[in-house]
Amino acid sequence: MAEKDQSFVEFVVKSLVDHSEGVSTERTIDERGVLITLKVDPQDMGQVIGRQGQTARAIRTLLRVVGAKSNARVNLKIYEPEGMRPRSNSRPQEEDIDTSAVDDLKI
Repeated sequence: MAEKDQSFVEFVVKSLVDHSEGVSTERTIDERGVLITLKVDPQDMGQVIGRQGQTARAIRTLLRVVGAKSNARVNLKIYEPEGMRPRSNSRPQEEDIDTSAVDDLKI
């Protein structure tokens, strides 16, 4: 039987994603507490992580509250399979910056 924290994560994530059948969790316990590893369909990864990680952060915060009720430290790991697109850096690289506007300032 799944623990409350694990079933909570599954409920929330299945409510967010388009492919709920692709949601699965694995619960492990060690000396540092409980670790829930979440696997979702690769197409739903963006919905689970959210813009700038806000959705994942919110799920982790709520999960800590659920764990605190049972005096357990609960963490969430979102599994990213090999071959996933590397995260793009939101800041433009130096060679991507157009310096022509700066040249026109004559500073």
